Amino acid sequence: MRKLILAGAALLAAAATVLVAAQPASAATAAFTVVSSWNNGYQGQVAVTNNTSSTITTWRVELTFPAGTTVAQSWNATQSGTVFTPVSWNGTLAPGASASFGFIANGSGRPTACTINGASCDGSAPPPTTPPPTGSTPVAINGQLRVCGVHLCNSSGQTIQLKGMSTHGLQWFADCYNDASLDALATDWQADLLRISMYVQEQGYETNPSGFTSRVNSLVDEAAERGLYAIVDFHTLTPGDPNYNLANAKTFFANVSARNAAKPNVIYEITNEPNGVSWAGIKSYAEQVIPVIRANDPDAVIIVGTRGWSSLGVSDGSTSSEIVANPVNASNIMYAFHFYAASHKDNYRAEVQRAAASLPLFVTEFGTVTYTGGGAVDLASTGTWLDLLDRLQISYANWTYSDADESSAAFKPGTCGGPTYAGTGVLTESGTYLRNRIRNS
Repeated sequence: MRKLILAGAALLAAAATVLVAAQPASAATAAFTVVSSWNNGYQGQVAVTNNTSSTITTWRVELTFPAGTTVAQSWNATQSGTVFTPVSWNGTLAPGASASFGFIANGSGRPTACTINGASCDGSAPPPTTPPPTGSTPVAINGQLRVCGVHLCNSSGQTIQLKGMSTHGLQWFADCYNDASLDALATDWQADLLRISMYVQEQGYETNPSGFTSRVNSLVDEAAERGLYAIVDFHTLTPGDPNYNLANAKTFFANVSARNAAKPNVIYEITNEPNGVSWAGIKSYAEQVIPVIRANDPDAVIIVGTRGWSSLGVSDGSTSSEIVANPVNASNIMYAFHFYAASHKDNYRAEVQRAAASLPLFVTEFGTVTYTGGGAVDLASTGTWLDLLDRLQISYANWTYSDADESSAAFKPGTCGGPTYAGTGVLTESGTYLRNRIRNS
């Protein structure tokens, strides 16, 4: 949601305390102080005070830092990026009581914005919210999404889990995405989202930037008309270093975010499957692309791909700990995880379970088969995966809503371009399983 800038030049003073203004009796506040500083770093402290007349049982502080400043470590709080929530012993505050937490910042930038429980840290009234949506579609029910802690939440702050399907490459399967197929996804499948996979290479965006941008925008509109959330997937795969496409990404996301900023159904996935690149390289890319989107759309959720084909580093012999230790310096973001059920099993599931305690995750792509997109459908492993995601409330999109001649496709070959997409008669084994799983969520 929109953040309010902390008032007062005292925020920028190296050792000054941010003084909060007079608060209404119903406000909780948070005051930031620099305890000590050194070359390109400092120790900060935030004091949370319950100024209400009733005991509160939890709090949530979100700080926004300028580019180049990150939080290296913290104490007396549970940290997810730049969001801080209580540990077991300091969440409950009686009227007038306070708790504090500290952190070490790498970089000299002081917080430029601060919210506590969604309102300004100085205790002033929260920004106006969008009126509660009306209707029965996923977007009508949930409105503008945001990241809260490690979860995806709706406009009311409730944790939600989105379930849906991913397109295949728009350059190859354009005839799969028409009124009939999208109607089937929304009404027959009862899905929540459509992931729009726009390849950059492989005869994709780089061959016709304006044409592919227009196609993505039209599918965002089609999803919005049906009340579906739309993930705009900048589908980078080869080369695996997203920085190769940095200029293209800035141009594409500047155009798409400017055009769709007012739509509450858009989620941005800024790089699909980074590979052959370090986490530091991915993080650098993200911290250059995210501000381009934020300049137009300050509220949308943004998803960042992870190392090793978005495996949280597992496929590269690493783990999510490198992300936890050095998160992307941005708010309202999630991290992508991809799996293919016949190839990625217990060790990958264990890493997701570990990571989900600290990082907001979104499975933007998974298959019921091997990582090649083919091979036998592994329903046992797929079921184990989806049970885990349901338990952790992690959203997902299945690869693919297409009639590609591969076992990961939902439709039988030859379905697309025809008149029928609803029902099970046109579905493969994978499609039948996913339709049933989504419908019976």
